[in-house]
Amino acid sequence: MSGIHTAFDLSFTHTEGRWARPGSWVGYDFPDVRMFQEIAVTAERAGVDLLFFGDGSGIPDTWRGSIAPAVEWGVQWPRHDMSPIVAAMSTVTDHIGFGLTYSSTFMHPFYVARLLNSLDHVTGGRIAFNVVASTRSADAANYGFDELMEHAKRYERMDEFIAVCKGLWDSVAPDAIVRDRTTGRFADPDKVRAIDHRGAFFQVKGPLSAVPSPQVHPVLVQAGNSPRGIATSAGFADVVFGYGGSLAGQQRHRAALDAALADAGRDPASVGILWATQVIVGRTRAEAEERRREVLSFWDEEAVGTHLSHNAGYDFSTLPAHFRLGDLAEKIRAAQATPGGLVGALMDEHGEDHRMSRADFFAAGWHHATGMDHTLCGSAAEIADALQENFAATGERGGYMFSSPLAAPSGYADIAELLLPELRARGALAPRYPGTTLRENLAS
Repeated sequence: MSGIHTAFDLSFTHTEGRWARPGSWVGYDFPDVRMFQEIAVTAERAGVDLLFFGDGSGIPDTWRGSIAPAVEWGVQWPRHDMSPIVAAMSTVTDHIGFGLTYSSTFMHPFYVARLLNSLDHVTGGRIAFNVVASTRSADAANYGFDELMEHAKRYERMDEFIAVCKGLWDSVAPDAIVRDRTTGRFADPDKVRAIDHRGAFFQVKGPLSAVPSPQVHPVLVQAGNSPRGIATSAGFADVVFGYGGSLAGQQRHRAALDAALADAGRDPASVGILWATQVIVGRTRAEAEERRREVLSFWDEEAVGTHLSHNAGYDFSTLPAHFRLGDLAEKIRAAQATPGGLVGALMDEHGEDHRMSRADFFAAGWHHATGMDHTLCGSAAEIADALQENFAATGERGGYMFSSPLAAPSGYADIAELLLPELRARGALAPRYPGTTLRENLAS
């Protein structure tokens, strides 16, 4: 089996109080591009495969129907389009890949296909596209939707969105560009063809008005963990992002994905899962535990409620004193939101008939919002032991998407300078940049 691949999730380097904690930048403030260039250089030196940026275009407003808590405390905002930042990061690195997120629920495939083609050129073949089915009402309102699109329809739209993107990326053959200086002939018109797509959601004539990029298709990433989401992932994803919760949950996801890949006629061994894993690493366990305590001082019920409600698409301030988990999940589904995340994890643990108090829900939500329910905390050797054991138990295909609840850059620098050298010394990591493109590097 291949070794462990690694990625850094840089979606929230500046939110939830990270900007104020010890170890944060002095003299730089988000979105100063120099912050991200510094992290990119550090990560590439450590051999990280991918720098990932999630995205959301709305300010969280589900909790109590107001943006005020999110604005006041910097919960899940601000969020910028990171494509210009990625272009700048690529100028100070040579090998590391970059993952960008765009919503198939709201965006148009021609625009996204053209943008990612351009960025793949700028980076020399180092772009990944994380396609998401949006579940947040704050995002939907910014694109003219009064309510969220029905869950199954979001994935139908995603299937068509990706089919259009792939058709556009293939609409100019890799050998279409002639550039004959003698005759002045630029390209062969027989190898540049319209796609004439007419579907349920999109009408796109094509072809893509661009030169084929180094990867032709960027690496395609998807993170759905519902049955419908897993089926969609199996249809096109090169890499899947998985929730790094319990081992049993990871094993269920891996097994469901393998079955869906086989049904789609694809080799299950060809698609790895990068498990979302929050890490606090110290030179000793005591140092790591002290840094963990720094994180917990930020959160209260308003911050927790804002975070949970935004990501679920459901206002948890309306919870009664006691409720049945299955009833809560049905209410969330009725709002076309997602009963995954915390509610899904609680049902996995306790069952849908479990009755829960509001206080117990927010106690669990506190651990979920802080990421402490999937945080590895300890010395580099201790965390490396846990990762190697987990990698073996989840099929040895893929690796880990590391995030840090600590201030940036120090939290990521510790992962790069303490944990990854420990794993590399053990021979646990995948080869360091054996190819010239991100796709080649992730395939090793």
